[in-house]
Amino acid sequence: MPKAICKGDVLAESDDTVVVEGNHYFPEQSLKKEFFRESSHHSLCPWKGIASYYTVEVDGERNENAAWYYPKPSLLARKVKGRVAFWHGVKIEL
Repeated sequence: MPKAICKGDVLAESDDTVVVEGNHYFPEQSLKKEFFRESSHHSLCPWKGIASYYTVEVDGERNENAAWYYPKPSLLARKVKGRVAFWHGVKIEL
């Protein structure tokens, strides 16, 4: 089962991830919410739309904008709606 791990803590795990451009998108309900803080950062993907971010906090250390999601993805990216992907030091174990 895929797991998102940061500093040894499991941030999310699910056997229902969607892989887009090599990134595993985890269902939002699989996130361990205690590790996530809303971020004001946004970015634009030409085909997926506007991404929003979470900062991940583990053992008092912040990993800024380490998780992203598309609140209103384009029709082409609709399969990532309600899902979160990771980067910046978050390891995905399969």
